[in-house]
Amino acid sequence: MTAEELSKVIIKGMEEKKASDIVLMDLRNIKNTVTDFFVICSGNSDSQLDAIADSIEEEVIKIGQGNPWKSEGKSSRQWILVDYVNVVAHIFLKDKRSFYGLEDLWGDAKVTRIG
Repeated sequence: MTAEELSKVIIKGMEEKKASDIVLMDLRNIKNTVTDFFVICSGNSDSQLDAIADSIEEEVIKIGQGNPWKSEGKSSRQWILVDYVNVVAHIFLKDKRSFYGLEDLWGDAKVTRIG
């Protein structure tokens, strides 16, 4: 499965739990990046963040890709990162997303707004 296809599955998992402000960032043409894509979304509560993360993992397992390489932030529930090596999902509480500003940090990336 390509990174682009995996990104679409991750987006589906986000949409299943009503994530907002979904953005796909293509990092492939930027030097020294650690992944091909970031998929970023926002949630309204810590329980919604958990549900989005679980939904992503369920959708990826359904297509036979297995568990993420790494997952972080489920205990703090402000920024959950689900890392599939070539695609990394970032699930933020709305205020934390603007605080960390990933879209600004990776401003050279090709950005596609999903919803």
